[in-house]
Order: sequence, then structure tokens, then C-alpha cells
Amino acid sequence: MLSQFSKSSHASIKTMSRMLTRLYSSDIPQFETLAVSMPKKHVFHVEMNRPKQLNTFSVNMWSEMRDCFMSLSDNPECRVVVLSGRGKHFTGGIDFNSLIQEGNKISEIEDVGRRARMFEKMIVRFQNGITALEDCVKPVLVISHNACVGAGVDLITAADMRYCTQDAWFQVKEVDLGLAADVGTLQRLPKVIGNTSIARELCFTARKLQAKEALEIGLVSKIFPDQDTAIKEVLEIAETIAKKSPIAVQNTKICMVYSQSRPTKDGLDHIKLVNQLALQSEDLRKAALAQATKTETEFENL
Repeated sequence: MLSQFSKSSHASIKTMSRMLTRLYSSDIPQFETLAVSMPKKHVFHVEMNRPKQLNTFSVNMWSEMRDCFMSLSDNPECRVVVLSGRGKHFTGGIDFNSLIQEGNKISEIEDVGRRARMFEKMIVRFQNGITALEDCVKPVLVISHNACVGAGVDLITAADMRYCTQDAWFQVKEVDLGLAADVGTLQRLPKVIGNTSIARELCFTARKLQAKEALEIGLVSKIFPDQDTAIKEVLEIAETIAKKSPIAVQNTKICMVYSQSRPTKDGLDHIKLVNQLALQSEDLRKAALAQATKTETEFENL
């Protein structure tokens, strides 16, 4: 009797789990500054949605960027994310009106130590909005068109793959505004392009980087003639990734992010631990069979 109860209980738990999964996975997150859709199976499209403000980063947008990518990271229906911007520009960078309002509130605090602590919290909130792309275990493919300024460069360097249109240009603008970039460009850009000299030139001079040079230095993987073409083709790349084992793809991203700032030996030890579990996954058998029989297979959500 106890055995039958245990089996019945286990079945009920599994049924409830499947119901919760369907309920959760059908929920596409909604935001004020971001538009989220699912144009292809397992592929989510996130669009910065402040076109009248040139998709500049308001205080709310920093928070929503983090919430959005953390939500997609946990969503089992999502396997790949494509990020782009609506309107004339990818992004004009920081919304200075929003930033000044935030800064004015902090400046009202008289004590310098307490002001500093509030500025620290603000900077961390902004950093988290960008790092969310890196922390998201799903690959993030970003498409820049026209202007990608300031915070836009922070954003794209936290993505996994970068593409742009032929009218795109990039600018690390912060030094022109009297400050050092503090949400990721200084840390990620040199690693992304693999050339500290060019990275420092861009950061010290704030000069514009055109699409052709961005491709030459490795900032982007490919240039497309226009945004519509870029979105169409990048969605197809995303679809190709989404058809592969989510365990394999997500563990690949996790290990590459882990290894990018650590010695090779640490990275090897990390993937060794990860694959002790992953090599026992059903996905490995399915993928091997598909390769051997030259057929396609579908993998379970993760």
C-alpha cells in the first residue's frame, strides 16, 4: 500500500510540475521600456522600445533589462535571445535627464560618505542591467543599427554574438562627458576585440567607429545591408542554435563566461565538473544517434 501511495504521489507531483512548466513557459514577460516576443520556436526577441527617446537608458530601463534577461534565463521555453532596438537608432546611450534626476536626489544628502554609498548603489544597479546579458545562460545575439553610443557599447560587449547594419556606428562617449565608463566597456571591450591598443584608443578619444572597422577589429561578426535583413538572418542563426541540445548550449556559454577571466587550468577544472553530470544526459545519446543516422531530433526543455 505504501508503495502504491508513493507511486501515486510521485505521479501527481510530476503532473503538477508539467502544468506549472506549461503555465510558466507560455508567459512572455512584459515591460515598459522593452518589447518581448517569440518569433520562432524557443527564440525570444527583445527590442529596446523607447524610439522617441532614441532608446536611451532611463533608470527604469536599467532595471527592466536585468529583470527581462533574468526572466528569460529561467524560462524553459527560451533557448536563445535576439536583442535589437526599435526606431532610428539602436541606442543613444544614457538618458541624461533621468540620470540627472537620480543624481540630484543623491546630492541632497549632506554627508559625503553617505552620498558615496548611494552613488555606489546606483552604479551597481546600472552594472547589473548590463551584466544580466552575460549572466543569462541562454546565448544572446545582438543587432546594432545606426547609433550605438555609450551604454550601448557596454550592452553589446556583454552579449555573446554581435551583428550590425552597414549604417551602424559605435562610440565610447563617456570621456567627452567628463567620466570614465563604469558599467562594462572598459572591462569587456579589450577582451572582445583582443586588442588593448585599439580599445584604449576608442575609450580615450571617444571617436566614432564605423561598421566596416567594427567588423575588421572583431567587434561584430557580420554586417547586413539594413535592419530588416539583419533581424531576419540573425533570427535564423538563433533558430539553428535553438534546435541543439539546451544542456550542451547553456553549459557551453556558462563555461566560456567562467573561463574568459580565469587561467586555462581553472576553466578546464570547471568544465570537468560540469560534464561529469552533462555526459550522463539523454541529450548526448539523442545527438549521437541523430549524427549517426543523419536525422534531426528534438530535445526536451531545460
